[in-house]
Amino acid sequence: MQIKKISIVSFVILILIFVSLFKSTESSILTRNMNIYAVGIDQNIIYYDIKKEYEITIDSFKIVQNRIRRNYNLAKLLTEAGLEYTKVEKATRHSAEVFDIRRIKAGNYYRLYYTKDSSNTLKYFVYKHSPTEYLKISLGSESHAIKGEKEIVNVKKSCSGTISSSLWATMIENNIDPMMAIRLSEIYAWTVDFFGLEKGDQFKVVYDKQFVDSIPIGIGEIYTASFTHRGEELLAYEFEQNGVKSFFDEKGKSLRRQFLKAPLRFSRISSGYSNSRFHPILKIRRPHRGVDYAAPKGTPIYSIGDGKIIRKGYTKSAGYYIKVRHNSVYTSGYNHLSKYPKGIKVGQRVLQGQIVGYVGSTGYATGPHLDFRVWKNGQPVDPLKIKAPPVEPIAEENLQRFQTAIRSLKQELESIN
Repeated sequence: MQIKKISIVSFVILILIFVSLFKSTESSILTRNMNIYAVGIDQNIIYYDIKKEYEITIDSFKIVQNRIRRNYNLAKLLTEAGLEYTKVEKATRHSAEVFDIRRIKAGNYYRLYYTKDSSNTLKYFVYKHSPTEYLKISLGSESHAIKGEKEIVNVKKSCSGTISSSLWATMIENNIDPMMAIRLSEIYAWTVDFFGLEKGDQFKVVYDKQFVDSIPIGIGEIYTASFTHRGEELLAYEFEQNGVKSFFDEKGKSLRRQFLKAPLRFSRISSGYSNSRFHPILKIRRPHRGVDYAAPKGTPIYSIGDGKIIRKGYTKSAGYYIKVRHNSVYTSGYNHLSKYPKGIKVGQRVLQGQIVGYVGSTGYATGPHLDFRVWKNGQPVDPLKIKAPPVEPIAEENLQRFQTAIRSLKQELESIN
């Protein structure tokens, strides 16, 4: 009886060893055939991950990637990919239910996933609309379409630079995303004249760099920045008050002002405010009560402040123009426009930073530029010399929370070389 028990136990142990070996061999086969790789080990258990993209096991398919050519639509793409007509019609219809297929743009990438067998059957179509947004069509017995969003990973970074020629060029010289120039110009739009930057001006920024699939796609949140202009350091700390995020200085004063420093983001001043300027077309000297900004045709023009459109039209000298009254004291004017945004009309309220026109060369103009003017109590003033008051600062009840929030940001900013 004892011998029988030992035999049974031995048999069970042999079976367990065999199963263990089989599972190990099976795991090895799966690893080779399905492109599985170990991602972690915990208490002798190995965790594996199958290499995927768009939730498709890529090792199972032959993948073809192309750019969308001009005058191509979804139906034409699927037809050329080898899909039969009835399936093309269904796939297009299902896709239109989840994604505006008219938005498919020439130059964007799309991927085709074919089976590796002799049938070479198209199983998936993926259109990459943006770094994060995509359209995926599953082409089985019944087609199915989804609009997907890839996860954005934010990594906290810092950068700095010294102006050599322009803010944009300095970003490129320091291997910084050039979009940082635009973000800084938006933060300091009310306090720094970006058309008057000087060699030696400096900046430091603490921000989030955004990644999708380990590929950098842009700049996320900016937490704090320092911009030294003409020897004066201007600090900016992001803080949320009353549900709105904005930037404040160290004392809690808003960096926003009643007026923007300029109605264009990037350009150059080609002619300043003058009591006697030689007119390039009329060939006479006369006052120039504005500032000319040279910029390419079609460059957006922004209202320097909240207000109401009081005039819009065309004159022989100003060409297409628009005027905005901001309050009982200030009015701004924008001349030589090429066109207006859709829906802009007299009597309409506009917000600070809203597009009110586009650069052109209508009227008395030798080339595309904006003639920008400001009136104070009905009298023309030099737009570059206006000192607009700041908007609402940090409220008294939020001040302590603000000071606590910026303490660590200040240390991070100071640690940047």
